[in-house]
Amino acid sequence: MPRGSGAGRSGPHQDPRMPGSRAAPQESRLDTSLGTTRENLETSFLTDGQTRSKEPLSRALKLLSPEKVKDPQLDSPEEILWTTRTDGRVRLRKDPSCSEVPYTVHQMFCKTLDKYGNLSAMVYKRQGMWERISYFQYYLLSRKVAKGFLKLGLERAHSVAILGFNSPEWFFSAVGTVFAGGIVTGLYTTSSPKACQYIAYDSRANIIVVDTQKQLEKILKIWKNLPHLKAVVTYREPPSKKMPNVYTMEEVMELGNEVPEEALDSIIEAQEPNQCCVLIYTSGTTGNPKGVMLSQDNITWTAHHSSQAGGIRPSEVQQEVVVSYLALSHIAAQFYDLWTGLQWGAQICFAEPDALKGSLLDTLREVEPTAHFGVPRIWEKIMERIQEVVAQSGFIRRKMLLWAMSVTLEQNLTCPNSDLKPFTTRLADYLVLAKVRQALGFAKCQKYFYGGAPMTTESQHFFLGLNIRLLPAYGLSETSGPHFISSTYNYQLYSAGRLVPGCRVKLVNEDSEGIGEICLWGRNIFMGYLNMEDKTREAVDSDGWLHTGDMGRMDANGFLYITGRLKELIITAGGENVPPVPIEDAVKMELPIISFAMLIGDQRKFLSMLLTLKCTLDPDTSDPTDNLTEQAVEFCQRVGSRATTVSEIVDKKDEAVYQAIEEGIQRVNMKAAARPYHIQKWTILKRDFSISGEELGPTMKLKRHTVLEKYKDLIDSLYQGQNK
Repeated sequence: MPRGSGAGRSGPHQDPRMPGSRAAPQESRLDTSLGTTRENLETSFLTDGQTRSKEPLSRALKLLSPEKVKDPQLDSPEEILWTTRTDGRVRLRKDPSCSEVPYTVHQMFCKTLDKYGNLSAMVYKRQGMWERISYFQYYLLSRKVAKGFLKLGLERAHSVAILGFNSPEWFFSAVGTVFAGGIVTGLYTTSSPKACQYIAYDSRANIIVVDTQKQLEKILKIWKNLPHLKAVVTYREPPSKKMPNVYTMEEVMELGNEVPEEALDSIIEAQEPNQCCVLIYTSGTTGNPKGVMLSQDNITWTAHHSSQAGGIRPSEVQQEVVVSYLALSHIAAQFYDLWTGLQWGAQICFAEPDALKGSLLDTLREVEPTAHFGVPRIWEKIMERIQEVVAQSGFIRRKMLLWAMSVTLEQNLTCPNSDLKPFTTRLADYLVLAKVRQALGFAKCQKYFYGGAPMTTESQHFFLGLNIRLLPAYGLSETSGPHFISSTYNYQLYSAGRLVPGCRVKLVNEDSEGIGEICLWGRNIFMGYLNMEDKTREAVDSDGWLHTGDMGRMDANGFLYITGRLKELIITAGGENVPPVPIEDAVKMELPIISFAMLIGDQRKFLSMLLTLKCTLDPDTSDPTDNLTEQAVEFCQRVGSRATTVSEIVDKKDEAVYQAIEEGIQRVNMKAAARPYHIQKWTILKRDFSISGEELGPTMKLKRHTVLEKYKDLIDSLYQGQNK
């Protein structure tokens, strides 16, 4: 994809149907479905019912004038650092090293319009064709949605909950909600009606936006329990029949024409950077999910500074091309796709709804992103897919790839920051690895990010062997996204990155190895948990420091290393403190047949472990099947087993596989610092962990508490007698 491509530019020999084409883009079918053609989108607002005007765009640039950009600490009396009300305001945590004047989401959008208005903001597929929406169109459509929501009765500081897969409509709904003075609240598409009800009720949702009939039916089941809900809006599939207070997105935009532009402008101008505009609900591994309140300044400051520290480039240098596919209800995807994209004028390409069921690689190959973000489990699945293809390849091709990855990994481990590559390494990349990256859709990708959970050493080494350096970002919903981040020029293997400029960190209760609880401070720290004063007081101390519950250490160069969760730290009956992640990581490195390894032993006399085996996924549901992956089958064959399914191994206690696993566990034990760190017992579960099984959260992060509850009887059986 050509760098910096955008709407309205032209060039020779390009297919206009492709996302990276410089030829004139196809007319947006989305525009047509809204009753507005592409050429008149920018003049589609009526000032007197008859005359068309470009007034909204001229107003946008006026609202950007210096006198409109106010510092809330100069003209508002707020001294509190947190609140639990969506209509509350807070004092911003300004650092002298980065004292940028706060600004709102609308002001951020106006700056983007001024610089990148004609560039492509979004690229999406309709009926097999790629189509575009420019930043000017994006802004105008967001205003239409905002006015439509106001017409439906959206009240200030009430929420609009969005329950649907990533799409332009998700973005319009989110930005339109902020413009209209509401609070954006994402719902996971996998959420049950009960989970949707809790969040919609807690956030006082006036409007819920859904994409399909399936999601609409969830809301219809719970509507009677939502006293603030006034309307439901659909956008991908129209409702199967006409229902009161259920509208299509096209109908909402038409209703918005009845709201004067001046009415929306007055709401926008009254907004302050220290007011809430986004709610991110934690996954709720224990108890109800917490609503993390993010201010407009949290969003705009973080989108500017964290992404800049990660090497994301403004479009005047190079327009970043990003594929949007992870759940936007999670802070990582929402921050990376929506707010960072808006800050720098990136081109966001929307994947198909079945992206995680197999179509993501097809989209990556068509789009060829310049930067890509994935949670560790996504990168692991890509790794496993490559390994399956390699296992099925011919002898020569397999040997060539293994040779190329071997010499490249050695170079990247011994000289990780060197741009000078030996001839052999450059030859391996040219002949073999570049073709692999191209097959993955990464031919033009320069930045590969991950976050949301720890990355195994195995995965990091695998991708280093492909000359793909996975760049970590560390943060929480409560930090609006990254607080630490890496870049191609600021990287240390196994670290979680370096501090974003303007942010602070301290470690409390450090032990002899310099490991302590990570506490964070900065403009990106959240406003508080909605309606949860006790939880907010637990998380934020009197000086405004956020206590993360994560344990870590800092090196001399300012890189952070995560060692585990404070609550996940295993304290054995003998008083030994055991961080589980390094031991789990070591087991997976030794045994490539293992999918998940979860260490057990809190208040027990010895350590044990639950294991799951690598298996294929159902293409329709993404649930684990009984069939082993190619890599797992290869492992079985190597150790003398003919097993091809999980049940064959577990039900029959396959002697060859069980013996190989025991030997691998013993190798891990031999490397342990002391006997209390040894794994004494282990067992293989009949089914891999999954979202549907509730062992994994929406970003495929292990929910340890849930696993302990679900497999309590099995775990107790490992400790009967506790005779080890």
